[in-house]
Amino acid sequence: LEDNIVEALKTKKTFDSRNCANILWAFAKINRKSDQLFRLMDNQVISNIDAFNSQEIANTVWAYAKLGHLSPKLFDAISHEAIEKIDDFSSQGIANTVWAYAKLGYPSTKLFDAILQKAMEKLDGFKSQEIANTVWAYATVGYSSPELFDAVLDKAMEKLDDFNSQNIANTVW
Repeated sequence: LEDNIVEALKTKKTFDSRNCANILWAFAKINRKSDQLFRLMDNQVISNIDAFNSQEIANTVWAYAKLGHLSPKLFDAISHEAIEKIDDFSSQGIANTVWAYAKLGYPSTKLFDAILQKAMEKLDGFKSQEIANTVWAYATVGYSSPELFDAVLDKAMEKLDDFNSQNIANTVW
């Protein structure tokens, strides 16, 4: 399967945003690292980035981060598009996006600024893991936001019974 996708990409076959996101997500889900595939997908994603919806954006950056494949050009393009579509992101999409940037050590101040505002608006709907991942991401990239951290502390106390030990550790980290 991987060889077929790589061959299609090499022969200039184009995949739509949904197919790109799904292929990348699937490879990450099965923990199949393919630098060649991801390098070829970089161009597919960048050339079609305006067609990506918020879930496809979040799934794409999650896949890159899960497999440790950093593509600065791609992450810059995604950052710009994510800011444009920030109102459409779910709480999981927000958490996965900032987690991916932090996991790869590639902070985008403009993206983190935009997501901060949206996270504050949607904090009531965040699950414990989403809270933990979001706070971990901001702390990991060194983005100081006392407003977010205070709001998260209040929300975490309300949802403390929903937190497992890993969520608690990530939140207080």
